Amino acid sequence: MITRRAVTAGLAATLIGLPRPGRSQTSSGAVLTAKPAPMKLRADAAGDADVWSFDGSPSPVVKARQGEQLRLVLRNETPLPLSLHFHGVRGPNAMDGVGGLTQEPVATGKSHEYRFTPPDAGTFLIRPCVLGGSAEPLERGLSGLLIVEGPNPPQVDRDLALVIDDWRLNDDGSLAAFEKPAEAAPAGRLGSWLSVNGAATPQRIEAPPGGRLRLRLANACNARAMRLRFDRLKAYVIAIDGQPASGTFEPLRASLPFAPGTRYDLLVDLASEAGATGTVTAMIGDGMPLAEIVAAGEKRPALPDVAPLPPNPRLPDAIRLQNATRKDVTIKGDPKAPNAPWTFNGAVGKPSGVPLVKVKRGTPVVLTLVNQTALMQPLHLHGHCFRLLHALDDGWEPYFLDTVQVPENKTIRIAFVADNPGKWLLASTVMERFDAGLWTWIEVT
Repeated sequence: MITRRAVTAGLAATLIGLPRPGRSQTSSGAVLTAKPAPMKLRADAAGDADVWSFDGSPSPVVKARQGEQLRLVLRNETPLPLSLHFHGVRGPNAMDGVGGLTQEPVATGKSHEYRFTPPDAGTFLIRPCVLGGSAEPLERGLSGLLIVEGPNPPQVDRDLALVIDDWRLNDDGSLAAFEKPAEAAPAGRLGSWLSVNGAATPQRIEAPPGGRLRLRLANACNARAMRLRFDRLKAYVIAIDGQPASGTFEPLRASLPFAPGTRYDLLVDLASEAGATGTVTAMIGDGMPLAEIVAAGEKRPALPDVAPLPPNPRLPDAIRLQNATRKDVTIKGDPKAPNAPWTFNGAVGKPSGVPLVKVKRGTPVVLTLVNQTALMQPLHLHGHCFRLLHALDDGWEPYFLDTVQVPENKTIRIAFVADNPGKWLLASTVMERFDAGLWTWIEVT
């Protein structure tokens, strides 16, 4: 659990100005060197935590331009094999970064180049993805953000990336021990200390009175799902999981669900009075402020009304559900029972297994996700975006997703056009469950 002491320490460490999330790199040959980089996470810690990071910086941002080739080299200077998944990017299968399925994991002391042209503008996570070996690298801090810039971004005063993570710390501030899970269905590692871009919360963000921010929020936690609340803020969702929403909308009851792997792009308008404040809060316990947004300085001239992002022409306007290949996917497992492993349709994920679905390119697919467990199950589909269907298959929500939460003991349906050839994971975004085999794959030929 996140303790009162951790909350107090975070409040005491509030900074003036938001720290930059690592070193921003561009598509002209970015290099990410993964290596140990001990650092003091908590302000009152007696010593350092054995963190791993990319080039010594927490949560680096790699920037690319839509339609231009991205070249990124991973150098592995950690003691574990690595590969990097670009969470939400609909790129070529060979560059999907699933160690053990789409590539060989990158051994200690070795390098691997990822080279692809991002088809979509948006906000995407960079996460370790090795079959059976992703949880510890992620919990040690190996995550980042890929921002693919479109040709006509909204006019804002500041465009800020906020990568949310939690860390399981001992009393002295060191990372709690990593143990191989004895149980077949681990629930997932929850941290005791929350961070934004690797630093204490809440972060202070300043912008002119009457100004506008673009916030790119990403959940890089191993297992912690939460809700985000927007207190005294006028926030508008313009994109979910990197893809434009069909029109802007204000969060229902000023809050949004936020599972591991989820991303939101928000436009936030500040009050016109200097000194007015608002807060982005994680709804954990009594609430943990993540960012404090302050109107400071001279009032800026009026901005145009908030407008939606242009729709992505590379995504289908409609999905022909009547022609869809359909498959039920039943999720089972029980962390409290030693002989009840995580499974999809009774099977633990294996690269040598048969695909969940095998379809020709261009086929519409409907997956019925049946969660027969007592835990919420966040799932990510690689290489594609999908619609969340209404209960009676009579329509879908006005946004695309690549990550979805299936509530405990509930059923939801998703639909997509299988337009990207290759082998693509459908996998838990709780890394310990993923490592334990809570994944399957679809094949598009």
